[in-house]
This record gives sequence, C-alpha cells and structure tokens, in this order.
Amino acid sequence: MSLRSQSLRIARVLTKELHPSSVQRSAVTWRHRPLVTNYSLSATPQSGLASNNNYFRNFSTKPEGSDASDAQSAEGEPTPVGDDDATTKDSTQDEEASAAGAAEDGDTAEATKIAELESQIKDLKDSLLRSLAEQDNTRRIAQRDVANGKNFAISSFAKSLLDTSDNLSRALDAVPEELRHDHENHPVLANLYEGISMTDVGLTKAFEKNGLKKFGERGEKFDPNLHEALFEYPEEGGEAGSVGQVMKVGFMLKERVLRPAEVGVVKAP
Repeated sequence: MSLRSQSLRIARVLTKELHPSSVQRSAVTWRHRPLVTNYSLSATPQSGLASNNNYFRNFSTKPEGSDASDAQSAEGEPTPVGDDDATTKDSTQDEEASAAGAAEDGDTAEATKIAELESQIKDLKDSLLRSLAEQDNTRRIAQRDVANGKNFAISSFAKSLLDTSDNLSRALDAVPEELRHDHENHPVLANLYEGISMTDVGLTKAFEKNGLKKFGERGEKFDPNLHEALFEYPEEGGEAGSVGQVMKVGFMLKERVLRPAEVGVVKAP
C-alpha cells in the first residue's frame, strides 16, 4: 500500500473518532474535503513520521503483519505466494510419474519373461511327448518284430518240407483204393500204404504243432487270397465258383498263407 493510501485511511479513522457527526454528510462533500493530514504527514520528519505511524496504527483496522506485505508491495517487489508448494507438488508428481513408469517397465519385463518361460515349457512338453511317442512306436515295432521272428522263424524250414508232404500224398493216391487194405492178397502193398499213411499223418501233426495247417478241399468257396485257380471247367451238379479239383493243397502258418492251394474252379454251364 502507498503512503498516500495509508494517509487517506488514517484520515478517515481520525475523522470518525473526532467528528462522529460528520459521518452523516454526503459522500460528495466528504470527497471534496481537503486532506490536511496528508500534507502534514508528508512535511513531518522521519522521526515524527515513525511516531505518527505508531500512534495511528492503533486505529487501523488491518490485521497485524500486513505492514510488511504493504512495505514490500510499496517497494515493488513481488511477494512469492505458493512457489515452494508448487515446486514441491511438481517434484512429487515427477517422482510419482517416474515410479509409475518404472513399475510399468518392470511389469512389461516380467510379462515378457513369463511369456518366454511359457514358450520354453510348451517346447519342452512337445519334445517330451514326441520322445515318448517315438519310444512307444519303437517298443511296439520291437515287440512285433520279436513276435514275427518267433512265429515265422520256421517259414523257410516248413517250405522245404512241403514238397515232402506233397510226395507222400501222391504216393498214397497212387495205390488203388481196393488194394489199400487187402492184407490177404496184397499184403506188401497194403503194408506199404499203411506205412506211408502213418508217415504222412505224423508229418501233418508236426506241422500243426508248429502252427502250420493244410487247407484246400473240394467244395470250398474259391478265395483268391487262399486259392490259386489253375483252370475252370463245367461240372454237372457243381456250384459255380467253388473248388472242384485240388491239384496241390495249401499251407497256412500262423494265419499267414505260406503257400496257396492250386485248384480247379467250377464254372457255370
């Protein structure tokens, strides 16, 4: 506050104290009243001015401590209000922003690390499953090979005996049917037939014991997986597509065809 404003305020207070009746006058008359106090104060020496200020301060309605603010305002220096608080607030906001950015960066890095670990777990799980599948396949293949080796180890040996069985069958078929059991008139032939027959039966039992079985009989339905058709011929009373003649029996080893039967097939007339 300037010295002139202060003087005007002091003059108003003094007027109210010394001349209470003058308060009722009009505002226009009050404004044109000469301010003698202003001139008297300005002519007063510094010591007197200090005394007057101390005296008139008792009549002032301003709160204490406002003189320092007025003095600073009179000198033209701006009074900093809230600068420290604003600076502190800005600093706090910056720290909070930095902490939030650091926390976000930490969360991003942690999420990236978790994603990498999950990817590694997925790859390891897939590799483990593939390894287990390969082991299972290897085990099943090994078991199958062992079983095949056990079941079909005698294949080559059995094939070498098939011709022997065929020769025995031919020898039996060569003996006339009426002489096969005539021990009185043809005892030698009957005994020979009996011996060949016993040999053929023993060989057939040995085959069956090792999983080798004969197949191919007259009247069977022709099966291209089991029979080999050498020819077709018409036959009265025969069923078309059935086996009419067996030239050579077939053999099966453990449900696998070792040799197909050579047959003649009946055709429709």
